[in-house]
Parts: sequence; C-alpha cells; structure tokens
Amino acid sequence: MIFDRDIDKYIIHIDSPLSLAIQKISQVKGRVLFGVDEHNHLVGVLTNGDLIRWISRFSKEVDLEVSLSEILNYDFSFVREHTHLRKSEELLKNFLFVPVVDKNNHLVAVARNRTKKDKVIHIGSREISADSPVYVIAEIGNNHNGDLTRAYRLIDAAVQVGADCAKFQMRDIAALYVNAGNSNDARENLGSQYTLDLLNRFQLKVDELFLAFDYCKEKGITPLCTPWDIPSAKLLEEFGMPAYKVASADLTNHELIEFLINTGKPLIFSTGMSTEIEIKQTVDLARLKGAQYALLHCNSCYPPPYKDLNLNYINRLKEIGSTVVGYSGHERDIFVAVAAVACGARIIEKHLTEDISLEGSDHKISLLPYEFSRMVDGIRQVDSALGNSDERQVSQGEDMNRATLAKSIFINQSIDEGDTIHADMLSIKSPGQGLQPNLKGELIGRLSKRKMEKGDAFYLSDLSEKTIFARDFSFRREWGLPVRFHDYKLLMSKTNLSLLEFHLSYKDMEVNLNDYFGNVLNLDLIVHSPELFAGDHVLDLCSPDEECRRKSVFELQKVIDFTRKLGFFFEKDSPIGIITNVGGFSEARPLGEEEKMSRLQYLKESLDSLDTNGVEIWPQTMPPFPWHFGGQRHHNIFVDADEIVEFCSKNNYKVCLDVSHTKLAVNNMGGALMEFVQKISPYISHLHLADAKGVDDEGLQIGDGEIDFLSLAKVLDDSSSNASLIPEIWQGHENHGEGFWLALDRLEKYF
Repeated sequence: MIFDRDIDKYIIHIDSPLSLAIQKISQVKGRVLFGVDEHNHLVGVLTNGDLIRWISRFSKEVDLEVSLSEILNYDFSFVREHTHLRKSEELLKNFLFVPVVDKNNHLVAVARNRTKKDKVIHIGSREISADSPVYVIAEIGNNHNGDLTRAYRLIDAAVQVGADCAKFQMRDIAALYVNAGNSNDARENLGSQYTLDLLNRFQLKVDELFLAFDYCKEKGITPLCTPWDIPSAKLLEEFGMPAYKVASADLTNHELIEFLINTGKPLIFSTGMSTEIEIKQTVDLARLKGAQYALLHCNSCYPPPYKDLNLNYINRLKEIGSTVVGYSGHERDIFVAVAAVACGARIIEKHLTEDISLEGSDHKISLLPYEFSRMVDGIRQVDSALGNSDERQVSQGEDMNRATLAKSIFINQSIDEGDTIHADMLSIKSPGQGLQPNLKGELIGRLSKRKMEKGDAFYLSDLSEKTIFARDFSFRREWGLPVRFHDYKLLMSKTNLSLLEFHLSYKDMEVNLNDYFGNVLNLDLIVHSPELFAGDHVLDLCSPDEECRRKSVFELQKVIDFTRKLGFFFEKDSPIGIITNVGGFSEARPLGEEEKMSRLQYLKESLDSLDTNGVEIWPQTMPPFPWHFGGQRHHNIFVDADEIVEFCSKNNYKVCLDVSHTKLAVNNMGGALMEFVQKISPYISHLHLADAKGVDDEGLQIGDGEIDFLSLAKVLDDSSSNASLIPEIWQGHENHGEGFWLALDRLEKYF
C-alpha cells in the first residue's frame, strides 16, 4: 500500500463540466477522480465505472457540458489522516483507491496498492529499481579525517572506481549530544568518548562539506549525505541535496525521519541494530506520509562476524518494505557485497578510504580504491548475470558454439527430390550447423524436398511446408552476397547480384586462386579481412602492445597483398574495399576515454604504415560485446558515432556500416539508431544488413529483431545512396543460401 500525496491529478471541482472530467480521468488511467467544493472539502467520487453507468442511461448524444455535481457518487468510503494503516488496507481489498482526508475533510492523500512502478526511487537522473543497474554508494563518511583535500581525493577515487554516488555525514554535535559534544565528559562511556573525540577532530566544516558536494557535481558523481540531526538536515536542504540517507542509528528517530519525509526527497534507510518491529514502524510511517524510500539490510558492527550477516533477510526486507532494497556492508573484503546483489540488493553501500591505517574506526572496515573497483566489477558482472526466470533460450554466443561443437543430421547417400527418407540414410555427425539430432524421428518417412548429395546436412526448412527459393531481386543500389571460395559459384548462379564480398579465413590466403577462378568476372569485389589468425592472434591495430600491433599490421598487409591478386579475376577499376575489424577490444571492462583516445592514435599509426595501393581499408562499425573464441569481450573503438565521424574526417576514411552491430551499440549506450546512421552517413561506403536485439544478439534474420528497416532505408536513401549492400545473416549461407534469399526478399520492399 502507498499513500500518494501527489493529489492534484485526482482532484476536480464539482461544478466542472463532464468534458473536463473525461479529460482528467484519463490522466490517472481512467480510474478515479475526487470532487471538491469551493472550500476544497471532499464531497464525492467519480470512478470510471460511475462514468460509464451514467453515460449508458442516455440513448441519444450525451451533454458533455453537464455539471459534474450531477454525476458524482456521494456515497463513498474514506479514512481519516493518521488512522491506523489496517483500516486503509481493509478498504483496499474492495476499492482500488481510498481517499484520505484531514479533520476538515480536505483530501490530503490517496491510498492505493503499490505497483511495480512504486517500487522505484529516483536520485537525480538515476532510477533505482529491480530492472535498473545496481546503485553503488561509496561511503566516504568521515574518512577524510577533517581534510578537505583528502575529501577531494576520495571523491576522485569514487569516480575512478565506478561508484554512482559519494556519500558523506553531517552532524551538529552541540545539538546532537546531551552534553553538547564534550569528549572530556567523564560521565560518557568509553565508546562515546572515543566517538566524540574523533568527531570533534575530524569533521569538515559546513562550508567545506558544501565545497565537497560541489566538487562531486563537477566530477559527475552524485553527492549524498546522512544528516544525524534536524539542524544538519535543514542545512543540507538549503544546499539542495537530491536525497537523504538515514543512518541505522536513526531508524527509530521518527522526528528526524518526518522532517526528511516532508522535504519530498527520496530516503534510503539503513536497518542495522533494529528489530523487525522497529523496521515495520518506520516503513509504516514512510508509507503513511507517501515517501519514496528504499531499505538497506545492514549489520552495524565494525566489522561484523560473517555468520551474523544473514543475507537471506534481504528477501524478507523486500516483503516488509514493498520497495527497492539494498545492502550496507561493514564487513571486510568485497565478496559479501557482491553476493548481496545475487540475493536481490539493488543498492550497495561500502566505505571507501585511501589508507586503512589512518585514525578512525571506519578506516579499518573500508575498501581501498583498487578493492572498491574490484567490488564494482563483481557487482556489475553478477547484476548482468542474474537475468530472469523466463523460459530457457539459446544465447547468441551459445548458438555460435553450437554450430561449431554440436552435431547435426546428415544424409549418408545421394537422394533425389521426392525420395522417401529412411532411417538408414541418416547419420549424426559434427558440426552442428544443421538440424539437431533430436529431430531425426521427424525426418524419417518424409519425402525429400530437394536433391541431396552424400554429406549434405538437413535444415529446419526440410521439415517446413514452405520452401524458400532464390530469385532475381531489384534494389536501388549495388548489392551482393557474402561468399567463400567454395560456394561463390553456386550462390552467384542463383540470382542477379552485382558484387561478391569474400569473407576470408587466414587459411584461405594459402589457396591457389586458379583452382577457383577462370574467366574474369564482370562483378564488383569486396573483401572481408579475417579477424582470427594463426596462433590465436586476433587482429588489433589499436593494441598498446607493440608486438601485437606489429603482428596485426603484418597480417593485414598479407590480406591486402592477397586481395590485389584476387582483384585480377574481377573487372574493377576503382580500389577494392577491404572491410576489417580494426581492434580496440578489452577483456574485463570497457576502456576509459583517455585509453580510447590513445587506441585511436595507435590505429592511425597502424593504418599509415600499410601499403594500400589499389585498395581501401573500410573499418567496420562494431558491437559493444564482440565474440572471440566462443566468448564475449568489450569493444571500445568504432562503436560511437561522434568518434567515427572525427576519425574518418581527420584521416580520410570510409566505413562499412554493420547495421546489426550498430543497433547493439546504440542499445547499450541508450542512443537512437537513425541518429547514429545520420551522423556517419557521409562516410558510409558499404552496408551489412541484418537484424539485432538487446546488446549482443546480432546477425538475426530481417524482421526477427528490433530494427526499423523502413526508417533505416529512408535515412540511407537520403544520405548514403551510393553505398552497396549485402545481407549478413548468421548462417545465411546454409542450405545453398536459404537465409540470404529470405533476407533479400524482406529487404527488397525497403531498399
């Protein structure tokens, strides 16, 4: 249940016309309006059902200017403000909305059940919810030890380690402590004396704290602060704090909490050193006041024994709070915090220090920057790995490995179209590019849909009633197919293409071209360079490793030399385009901006060292998470439109726009595909067309992903009309190009 105090959307004056009520009720999704008189007293209710019942009484046209007072339901249920929550909960079993009124019958809130949308808090521009990335708080607290310069360094560290927020603490010691903060007071116990002594020596002044907050904003990280008393809360509110953290020590301090709720800012409650009853009481208060809040599971020992951490309580906390939950950890090391994410935590708070030997108890349980960075990496990995509990699907990477490692059904003898398929004709062998072995029974007894030679694989289309054929296609630009030496003759014989794009492996460059070519072909030629070379070398012209980069330049030069030889078999006067993935990938994390700039400089140096007479190098736009050796990495170069434009304009390069790759990149960065394409359009020489979805499902059949090909075609026709195209569908060459023919059939109506 939630008490929604944003009540303007629910209120309408009883003398308003019906037309206004219809317009306004749609703003609350056709549910309810509350009619008030000239004194703002609640006098009636109008639900969507009331409205429909009233309109249904009329057989003729309804007068939309009739006064709402004639339609309102004056017999309605309500609760008084400060009434026990149980009464509202009972009423919500029968009603979707229950009005909450004060002693003067003014509407002050609307009680309703919490929805998934309510289990969200917003801090600045960041949404924190079950579906958003985990929010990581770097708790600086008083680890600056009263030194503003150290506070600045800790903020810098928080930015560098990937935290979303840098949090501090603020106390008015004189107002907070009964003895006005006198650490020499002999009546205080040892723990209090120690704490007071530290606070008196190590607090930042108010103006220094504000400078630290401003520095956070300058560095692009959200500042937060825990006020330990109302005077401090007032000062923070004057500053404009976007949200507040309530310390475990104040979870039962309802006076402070009510003050913070009344600011209207989101609140994050730590629940350490509290009983479940106390947690529920604070949750009830927050709900009653309509607060936006989150709960953090916490054990307030410094450090606590691992056996007392009880991470399983996070799920119970979700039920108690019916809101987003997190974990505030004081234990040593990083593993418990990472595990908390797997238990459902969407906020993680850990202390950050630059030196654990500094004076103060918090330093001892804090993480050093390199440790915090490892924790953030772990959090991001686990968060990404959690996924969902939907039906199991084969991932893109698994599909690629399945094609290499799994098994398929093959014919072990020649058969003609129309022959009956018998069990003894079928063999199970690798690779797994065709029909999976579990479908063998469905083939037996069928009539073959095509003539097959010994060793041919079966495909899903062999079980389908529909047959996909090659034909001639009509496009407004030059077009062709991706081919290999062994299949180009077959594929080109089936349609009216105007170019061939040869996808080379490093072994292909050892072939005798005269074995595959005779007459000169009246077609355009494009070459796609290998990415993988002998010795497990992945081409990387951007590598900071000099030996790796030199080997990449050497291998690409071999591709260029081979391409020039291949060009003798094609009637082509203009330079031959060589498409290449230029590199710039990383293993564990994306590169920072400075690292990317240096990689681009390495790329320029590598390209400048090549002999490109008769060819043009076309770097390919890249996905954020490329697949290498059956696994995934991070890509950093040629995934950003502005970076591509800057590099191409400065260095006079064209690119191959791989639409599938680029869709994944903009999905990952939160951008728009058409805007990306529009920006780089002056530099596009060639198009790879396939569909995509998410951040790593590439090479999908046209129409099976998220790309709007109609809008894409319009943008490309306006700005890149000379760029040629091929369909680059994953495994499109199988069954004599079946995937390509389907893709071309679907693309034809757009291009």
